[in-house]
This record gives sequence, structure tokens and C-alpha cells, in this order.
Amino acid sequence: KIKFPDKITIYGKLVEKLRYGENPHQDGSLYITNNNLGLIKLHGKSLSYNNYNDIYTALEIVKSFNKNTGTVIVKHANPCGASSEKNQMSSFKNALESDPISSYGGVVAINSVISKKLAYELNKIFFEIILSKGFERDALKILKKRKNIRLVDYSRFNLSHKKHYQFLGNSFLAQNSNNILLNKKLLIVSKKKPSLKQIESLKFAFNICKFVKSNAIVLANNKSTIGIGSGQPSRLDSCKIATSKALQFVPDKIRSSVAASDAFFPFPDGIEELIESGVEAIIQPGG
Repeated sequence: KIKFPDKITIYGKLVEKLRYGENPHQDGSLYITNNNLGLIKLHGKSLSYNNYNDIYTALEIVKSFNKNTGTVIVKHANPCGASSEKNQMSSFKNALESDPISSYGGVVAINSVISKKLAYELNKIFFEIILSKGFERDALKILKKRKNIRLVDYSRFNLSHKKHYQFLGNSFLAQNSNNILLNKKLLIVSKKKPSLKQIESLKFAFNICKFVKSNAIVLANNKSTIGIGSGQPSRLDSCKIATSKALQFVPDKIRSSVAASDAFFPFPDGIEELIESGVEAIIQPGG
């Protein structure tokens, strides 16, 4: 099978013209490459260009969790909190406390049917969009009381794309989708070995790290994020941001936490920053 043929034709069907693009002076529209978008808006005003960008980021992350498990909160196409805890309420609360300030006005994706109990909690915070696999009848009534919230059912949404394209003027880049978590055996390079519980936390943090803009550092305690540093030219700065958020919002959880990096550490300064803050295990892809 040819992975990258000499010629590619990309088909798109117009779904809707958006109010504007990334900024108000830009025009925007949404196209689909199959017959069904798979998203059903149940309440609220129309979705914007930036809304769809955040929605797809959130759905990519929750689709990487176990079935009907987990919560993720996204702001500006970056996760600011994520949890793959099985309990729906615990998962949401853990994701929110990872960075409650950045979560304000964000997009929250619940990887299950929203219960009445969770709906009351969700209504306490301002979110632009709530995504879920469905809503209990009473939950929908509660959430619809907020006029400005958009409620979206993604139970029919399917991430079937096998290629990722980045358009650059009159050219574009193409690559396989990044849908592999860990395809190699973990190599422990320290004398002290991580526990099985730490390994599970490391895998979770490394998975979230995949969806964070580079340079990316993710701190986790069990299966919930406690600090995320994203999009910095310096890996050390990303470490500082991740640890400062953890110390600000969940200082009791940074001790015995783990960290993931989306690339190797060129110098020990970033590792030292993490260790001094209380991180006990670190995963990185080598280099």
C-alpha cells in the first residue's frame, strides 16, 4: 500500500459558513470529508472557528481514554486539565482543579452520559461548550438554564482520519495521525525503579503530553493532571509553568507526582526543576 502517492485529492463538503474565522476580520467555514459530522448541537448559539478547533482537540484526547471514562478541559487548543478516573464526578473535579483559572470559558468534554449530579456542578462554572456522549433528561434541563452555553452530543462522532495535513500557502505537509501511545518497552535508566502505580501515571501523563503544544511538560498524580506547561520555546520554562500551576492549585498533590515530556531534556535544569518541586518519576521519549 502506498502511504504517500504522487497526487492527492482532498474532498470537502460545506457544512456551514461560520460567523468569522480565527479573528473577527477573517472569514471562516466548516467542511467535512465524509457524509456525517457526528456532532449534534442540542442548545446554544452557533459554533465558531475557534470553538471547532477546541472541540476537535478535546475529542481527540477523550477518544484516547478507556470507553466511558475521563474528562478533559481545553482552552485555545491546549488541555488545561484532564483526568481518566472512572468516577464521572471525581474525573471532572480533578480535571478542573488542575487549572481552574484557565478552565474558565473553555471547552469541557465528558467521555460519558452526563448525570443530573454532574450537571449541577457544571453549571457552577462558565464553559463555552459542554461535550458529552449524551445527557440525562434532568441534566439537559439543568444545563439549558444557561443561555450562552453550547451543549453538544458527540456519541456519533468518529475519529476515522488516518492522515494529518498542514496547509502552508500553496503547499501542504502530510503525515500519519499520531494515534500510538507507547509502542516500545519502557527503558528504566535510573537506579531507582518506578512502582507499577507510577508507571500507570507516567503512561497517562505521556498520553496527555501528546496533545499539548511543544515544548510540553505534564505533571500528573495518579490518572489526573496537576500542572501543564505548554508552547514554550524553552523546555525549562515549560517545567516552571507546570510546577508553578501545581503548587498554586493542588500543592498537596505535587509530592509523589510524575512528569512527562514530549521530547528529551537537552540539559539537567528542567529535570532538576521537576525533582525540586516533588516529582518522583519522569518519562521522556529519548533523543
